[in-house]
Amino acid sequence: MAVLKPRTLSGFMELLPAPQQQMERIMEVIRQSFSLYGFTPLDTPIIEASEVLLAKGGGETEKQIYRFTKGDADLSLRFDLTVPLAKYVAMHYSELSFPFRRFQIGKVYRGERAQRGRFREFYQADIDVIGDGKLSPINDAEIPAIIYRVFSTLGLNRFQIRVNNRKILNGFYAMLGLSELSGEVMRTVDKLEKIGEATVRGILVDDLGVPGEKADEILKFIAISGGSKAILAALEGYRGRNPLFDEGLDELSLVVNYLDSFGVPSENFVVDLTIARGLDYYTGTVYETALLDHPEVGSVCSGGRYDNLAEYYTEKELPGVGISIGLTRLFYVLGEQGMLNPDLLTAPTDVLILPMTEDLGPAISFATLLRQDGIRAQLHCEDKKFKAKMSYADKLRIPYVVFLGEDEVNSGVVACKDMFSGEQTKLAAVETAALIKAGLTEKNKGAVILG
Repeated sequence: MAVLKPRTLSGFMELLPAPQQQMERIMEVIRQSFSLYGFTPLDTPIIEASEVLLAKGGGETEKQIYRFTKGDADLSLRFDLTVPLAKYVAMHYSELSFPFRRFQIGKVYRGERAQRGRFREFYQADIDVIGDGKLSPINDAEIPAIIYRVFSTLGLNRFQIRVNNRKILNGFYAMLGLSELSGEVMRTVDKLEKIGEATVRGILVDDLGVPGEKADEILKFIAISGGSKAILAALEGYRGRNPLFDEGLDELSLVVNYLDSFGVPSENFVVDLTIARGLDYYTGTVYETALLDHPEVGSVCSGGRYDNLAEYYTEKELPGVGISIGLTRLFYVLGEQGMLNPDLLTAPTDVLILPMTEDLGPAISFATLLRQDGIRAQLHCEDKKFKAKMSYADKLRIPYVVFLGEDEVNSGVVACKDMFSGEQTKLAAVETAALIKAGLTEKNKGAVILG
């Protein structure tokens, strides 16, 4: 029989045990951070009816979705976590309490061309706050605090949360009489960093037909800078000319004014009038988060406010605000840039126990003692030489190895070796467990990411 060559499909990430442990650490930080703000975990099916997933889709979404039939059923793999959330809230509306705050870390699937840092299967980590009819803008102000908590806890320092409000943009373009062109204008402006001001102006004037003086006004508007407070002060000069603009300015001011109370340092936050995001989706506050030393990565966490989450599934108004972290892409970039902390423990166990007597009872009892104290323990009882067992511990970077021979059993002690420092001790079982626990606390002190 021919042996098939094993392979992983292009665009799918498959990690070895050590980096998988690093990924799990990142996920745990995200879960703990989201939970601190009152978000409940949620898990929705990977497969949904195609009509449910594509209710608001079409166009590029339909081209990229993984779609198949099983019997008479038309099915698709989810391409994000937001559409399944919309279905979930519409289905369980009468059973949920609002505002409904959920977080979800799950895989999504997009059949786009696989390339460096772009995947067909990838993890997203999302939070959303859903209101019933109304949702206080204070939720918009809290989102930057959550983003800051996640990335700073992971160990990143050089990142910036960039915030804008779609109402400000739509109101501004209405002032210029460009409401019908606003979508195309915003898409063009969004390319400013990549193609430069002169090229943007050329597209606005030559391709979109925007009069030259209005193109200059647009470029002047999006160039407003000087820090969040200074930008807000400059925007006040436009107040009174459009009610939607004024509403957006009030919302953006609320977000900025509560930053200190939410514990977000000014160096990690800025108002950026070029950000538009999801032109057919977001309606108010919008967010993007950039790694300042790696601008080529683009946004690593984005989202915003939307007026009606589940309009295709229910007539009830369910406004919301949320963000999404492209976790697989972020992990790939961090690894590529050497920013994942190599000193953090990635072993599958904390202690490897080597029984050296025929009676395995003492070794099993000590493993049970460790586990009862929350210490991961593994018994190595395979018929292998001592050197091979030590090599196993060394290769997996297991921090402690315990030896239990006749001398130790008869003396009522446990021989323990710290595999990192080389230090060896012979202490009573309870004392050894305490020593290991203290050592693990010290060894786990570092952040996941070298920021």
